[in-house]
Amino acid sequence: MQWDVAGLGNALIDALVVMDDAEVVREFDLARGTMHPVDHARWQQVYEKVRLNKVIFDSGGSCANAVATAGYLGAKATYRGQVGDDQMGRMYAQRMMEACGNHNLQFTTEAATGKCLSIVSSVDAERTMLTDLGAAISLTDLGDYGKVLTDTKIAHFTGYTLLPGPMQDIAIGAMRMAKAAGARVALDAADPFVVGIIKDLLWSLLEETVDTVFLNADEARMLADAPPEEAIHIIADRAKVHTVVVKLGSKGSLIRVGAELYSVDVCPVKAIDTTGAGDAYAGAFLFGMSRGLTPQQSGDLASAVAAQTVGQIGAVVKDKEALAAALAKVMGGQAPA
Repeated sequence: MQWDVAGLGNALIDALVVMDDAEVVREFDLARGTMHPVDHARWQQVYEKVRLNKVIFDSGGSCANAVATAGYLGAKATYRGQVGDDQMGRMYAQRMMEACGNHNLQFTTEAATGKCLSIVSSVDAERTMLTDLGAAISLTDLGDYGKVLTDTKIAHFTGYTLLPGPMQDIAIGAMRMAKAAGARVALDAADPFVVGIIKDLLWSLLEETVDTVFLNADEARMLADAPPEEAIHIIADRAKVHTVVVKLGSKGSLIRVGAELYSVDVCPVKAIDTTGAGDAYAGAFLFGMSRGLTPQQSGDLASAVAAQTVGQIGAVVKDKEALAAALAKVMGGQAPA
């Protein structure tokens, strides 16, 4: 296969700002710690309030963060999403080039690049987000990306693209295309609210197409109607998913591969920004899978990279030396295949 990991998702520029969030949450009547879908005008209104603080711009979107993480670890990785033909879109392309050495983005003049303003509390690292999806959700076809999906070891998707809308049919078709070509199909449930909206569709795709699924504790509980420690077995047994990963926050994570269950400890870290920690976990785990690491090694690497993400500002760890050190520790000094 030409590619280790190929992703398809909603391409969003992340605008991250660390500040005391009390005033802005109160002024704009925001629900602290949640994601707010907004239009461009509302996004701009809040951005103007926080822009005098240091705002960091980076490529974002759950799938892109995972793919970029795999790329920085050394995977041959690529990503498809749609951005506007504008300054933010060009910035997004440059960030993916830095991570992966390439990009498979599609540009449009019909809408502006989607963006997510993430206000990170300087008090407790809680994040409150405002998301204007913009061009991200108006991708109308795969174009030549179908060739990539039929030539990759792992095709990665997230639940966001499966929500009702223009991307849903494209994402499902892409999953089936990759599966038919022999790729391992990975899916991150993405958010409890996603599970709540498309629960039946998720079960159908898990049974039909998905080989590896990532869920946090709340997503697993909602999908299986059981505590996460039981949900992992319900999902694996009912849907016959080969690899089920359930992230338990400060309690680490559980990985079931076939009939075997693995437990992964959390790596302690002082939390600065929790943005993208789950994406980093998924990206590192997929890297491990693509390079023949054991489930335990892949989980340990994923936990270590997620901790590095939480200990910095931004969703993607770009420190290649730190990533290499985490990989070397997991591998006991041996290079991956």
